[in-house]
Amino acid sequence: MALATKITSLFLLLLAVWCFFITPSNSATDSFVFGGCSQLKYTSGSPYESNVNSILTSLVNSAMYTSYSNFTLPGASNQDTVYGLFQCRGNLNSGDCGRCVAKAVSQLGTLCLDSTGGALQLEGCFVKYDNTTFLGVEDKTVVVKKCGPSISSYSDALGRRDAVLGYLGASDGTYKPFRVSGSGDVQGVAQCVGDLSPSECQDCLADAIGRLKTDCGAAKWGDMYLAKCYARYSEGGDHSHGQKDTNNNDDEIEKTLAILIGLIAAVALIILFLSFLSKLCDNGKGNSISHFHFNLSFSFSLLLLNNFYFLFLKKICRW
Repeated sequence: MALATKITSLFLLLLAVWCFFITPSNSATDSFVFGGCSQLKYTSGSPYESNVNSILTSLVNSAMYTSYSNFTLPGASNQDTVYGLFQCRGNLNSGDCGRCVAKAVSQLGTLCLDSTGGALQLEGCFVKYDNTTFLGVEDKTVVVKKCGPSISSYSDALGRRDAVLGYLGASDGTYKPFRVSGSGDVQGVAQCVGDLSPSECQDCLADAIGRLKTDCGAAKWGDMYLAKCYARYSEGGDHSHGQKDTNNNDDEIEKTLAILIGLIAAVALIILFLSFLSKLCDNGKGNSISHFHFNLSFSFSLLLLNNFYFLFLKKICRW
């Protein structure tokens, strides 16, 4: 039956949607941290727009193979030259890095529509482009500062935090653009953008860590994002968004799954019923009412029910 075919198609569509929604979303990499755009706009259809699109495409493609890269795309004039870079958090695998950069570029295209420059930081990656070169330029401008509630009553926790930050800011003469540290239940992470030299990276991280201590004081957690580096710490897993957003995301996924599974089960029952009905129609096609033998020994009410059943099939099957 045509209707059964349509219902089957709907079932397959719902199944595809269900498979899409059960794919876990890693909020630890996708969460928005900050974004900013140039006030200058380019003309739609201009050579600069083409260069911007090419740069952003290159960033996405490159992120599947490496955790950091930068590009320069010359234009007919200096104003048409585009510079771009991306960097993933140092502990991301290539798959997560590629997905994070792709999402960041997608959001950047919406956030900074027709802007000559833009930057976007997600939890797991950073993307930036502009027509003014920023590659290899140290920039310690504070972009984001967040501090949690005070833990002043826990002197040992403060000691562990200082130990973590001290390790993140220490230099042993080797180039470490990505650093992690832990002491008890205090965890810390720091990273600088890959276009900085080792000395610039160390200088930037030292500034970010110093600001964390000064500005966040005895906070349970703190984030300090400068333009070219960041430092973060948290105590006992507490952070500004992380755990709460993850739980909310899981709740939404569970609700979505419950709805979709219910729809799929309902559609499956409809398909089974229509398949059964189709067989009845095929078996009864061309037969008159005389071919439906009713047992006259049945009660009058059962006879009425049988007649109703036949009329229903006759209407549905169009005999």
